[in-house]
Formats: sequence, C-alpha cells, structure tokens
Amino acid sequence: MKQPDFMPHQTDILKQTEQFSRVAYYLDMGLGKTFVGAEKMWQLNTPVNLVVCQKSKIDDWIEHFTEYYGDYFQVYNLTKKSGSISFRTHAETMNIYDDRASPDIIGVINYDLLFRRDWYKTLEHFTLMLDESSLISNETAKRSKFILKMKPDNVILLSGTPTSGKYEKLWSQCHLLGWDITKKAFWKSYIETEWMEEGDFKHEVVTGYKHVSHLKRKLAEHGAVFLKTEEVLTLPEQIEQKIKVDVIKEYKQFMKHGYLQLSDDVELVGDNSLTKMLYARQLCGQYHKEKLQAFRDLVQSTEDRLIVFYNFTAEYLAMVQAIEDLKRPQSIINGRFKQMLNYEQCSNSVTFIQYQAGAMGGNFQKSNKVIYFTLPLGQGSCDLWEQSKKRIHRIGQDKTCFYYYLIVKNSIEERNLAALKVGKELTDELFKKF
Repeated sequence: MKQPDFMPHQTDILKQTEQFSRVAYYLDMGLGKTFVGAEKMWQLNTPVNLVVCQKSKIDDWIEHFTEYYGDYFQVYNLTKKSGSISFRTHAETMNIYDDRASPDIIGVINYDLLFRRDWYKTLEHFTLMLDESSLISNETAKRSKFILKMKPDNVILLSGTPTSGKYEKLWSQCHLLGWDITKKAFWKSYIETEWMEEGDFKHEVVTGYKHVSHLKRKLAEHGAVFLKTEEVLTLPEQIEQKIKVDVIKEYKQFMKHGYLQLSDDVELVGDNSLTKMLYARQLCGQYHKEKLQAFRDLVQSTEDRLIVFYNFTAEYLAMVQAIEDLKRPQSIINGRFKQMLNYEQCSNSVTFIQYQAGAMGGNFQKSNKVIYFTLPLGQGSCDLWEQSKKRIHRIGQDKTCFYYYLIVKNSIEERNLAALKVGKELTDELFKKF
C-alpha cells in the first residue's frame, strides 16, 4: 500500500484542524482536497464512513482510498447493489457489536442516489464527507433536505467554490459544521436584502453582504479553512481572450417577439422566461453559424491539445460537424460517455466536456488551452465556471494557460460572463485573510 505524500500546506491544514470533528476544507482546485479529506477521515478513526460525491467522481474516490488506505478500510461502491447490501450489513453489525476487529468501512455514493435510499437517514455514529459541498447550498432541494436530516458524529466538507459568490448559500454548510444559527438569524447578520415589487407580488432580493470578516471568523471557529492556490503554489499565468461574433438577426427577432420559425422542422416558442432563456442561449450557440465558424478557425489555428466546454448535446454535435474535415482526434466527457484515450495519447486532440459531467473534476493539465463555446448559466454556474478553469491550471502545469471565450455581442452571453465574474469576486473576498 502506498503512503500519501503530503505537501507542507496539507500537513499544516490537518494540524490546524486536529481538534475539530467537523471541518470544511475550502481549498482552491489543485491544492489536494482529496488527500486532506481522506487523511482527516482516517484520523477521525470512525468504524463507519460515508463519502457523497458527484457520480463522475465515484471511481476516483474508491481508487484513492483503496490505493492509500487499503489496509485500514474496506471500500464499497454504493451505486452497485452488491456493494450497498454489504455496506449496510457491515454497518449494522458494527453498530450492534462495535466490532473493531474487522476493517473499518467506507461507502461511496453520489448525491442524487443518496436521498433515494431512506436507510441512510437511520445510520448513526459515522463520519460523513461531502465532496463539492456547494451542491447542498440550496437547503430546499431534496438532496440537501435529506443530508441535513442525517446523524453523523463527524463531518468533512470539501469545496473549492463553496458559495458561487453568494454568501446566502453557506447556511446549510454552516449547519453541518455545528454552527447553531438559524437561517433567519444568518440572513439578518450577513445578507442585505430589499423587497421588490413585480406586478401584484413582492419578493425579497439580495442586494449585498455585511460583516464578512465576522462571518469568516465564525466559520474558522467551526473548523473551516480557506486557501487559495497563489498562497502556497506558483502556477503559470492565466490569460483570457474574448472572441466576439455579431448577433444574428434571428436572435433579435426572437427576443423581440418571443417566437421564431427557424426552419421547417425547428420552431422556437418562448412563452415563459425559462423557455425564452433556453432558446436565446441556443441562438447564441448551436444555431449560430458565425460562432461555429469562429470555433472552427480557433481549432484550425493550433495543433495543441484543446479542451472545449459546452452545455447542450446539440452544441457538441454542431461543433463536431464544424471541424469534421480537420480530422482531429477527439475525446468526450458527458452524462453518457467518457472516452479520454485520444486526450491522453494525441497531442493535437480536441476534448469536448459538458459542464455538468466534467467541469468539477478531472486533471487535464496536458492541455493549456480551453475554449468556452457557451457559458454555464443558472444555479451553481459560478462554481462550474471557476472549476472548469482549474482543470488545466493545477499542479503539473508548466505552461501559460489560455482561455478563449466565444461571445455573441449584444446578447445574453455578455451579461452572463459579467455575472460570472461578479460571483468570482465575491468568492475571492471570502478566501481573503481576516
């Protein structure tokens, strides 16, 4: 069994939080949250342990614990029926007999499967680790409600972007850390709001934040550690470049009328704000021939490995068609496929990554160039964007990192990018030393 080789900042973090049974490691991407979190779990020395992560990260966690802690833990894949049954049997036996003669156990499960298994709410005397804990920031979501009702003795939260630049999203994580503050009191203490009228209705809108230094001190008192990459490592420079294309007339027509007959087979009806937003984004992506040409030109301009982030399957298919004749080897990560052979073996490969499937995990530092065909939008979009940038800007990267944004002028995309940058500024403020 290999021994983890900790970097100085990782050792310091573990020592700093030695006395805490509930911790949050808010470490920038590339600083080794996996190593710190796994070691803390081992130090807590609990017979039963549960790791909750994204579905795409299950194999990574199982491999890590097996490789470095195989002599101490029996590791179970809880997405498989056999692993789930064995883990439950073992856990119930341990709870009854406290049988420490047998190996301690770790179960690994994804967020969206966990809340469909009621048994986990009955589990007691265990350590709970949440990888990418920002995924429970909406305390009204099913996954969050379920986790907040669980009864762990110890908690480990891991995230590089815990708030998406919105401090109101921290409350559920504060609750898990044992900070006994109600949601109402949390908002009153740290969130500034105004009531806005919209027709016959009023709704509360967040307008800013207050007492941020006090918030950071309270988080530190409850085992939270914030650390940015530049505080401990020297990584290559990051350069961003906007490649702007003109808005198409179809976009203007649709935004004005909320309706567009794009072709005999395609009719866009924006009869509510959600569908109008969806089709506006598609008119800036898969239906935008000039943007597809700009994408092709960008790919053709270099023989380097390229990473391409996108949202919709139709975008991916349109991009593949746009560069088909260039004969570039391709890899893909989306909700259905993960094929990385060409990325690994071909120095001129183009790797397409759907945000939800690959932006928050993966080491792609063989490449130093990222193309954003479209940007993420909606809840968690700032997290996805920030983490996507770190896929290449991490330990092992020795080249300047370039990020190319294909942006449609005078469209929703310009506002989207501006909003993402505001969210990043607020996140950075939380990471600053107090």
